[in-house]
Amino acid sequence: MKAQEAENWTYLHAKMRDEGFHYCFKEYSSFEEIEDEQFHQLRKKYLEVAEQLEKYVNDKFYEANWEVEYDEDEEEDYDR
Repeated sequence: MKAQEAENWTYLHAKMRDEGFHYCFKEYSSFEEIEDEQFHQLRKKYLEVAEQLEKYVNDKFYEANWEVEYDEDEEEDYDR
């Protein structure tokens, strides 16, 4: 491993630790200086799955709150 490559991995590792894993990849950087195909494939897959999970949880949250809000006062909602 070349010195610059080792430095890039050290930097990435520090950012994961300092910024937090998710923020590091979603908001901080795409780390294009890392010349590793598998790394970028895994980084992109992680972001895709994280987005899917976030959407799923949000959908379930809204679904649950919609049902609670409108099931409890069902008659009132239909009288409008």
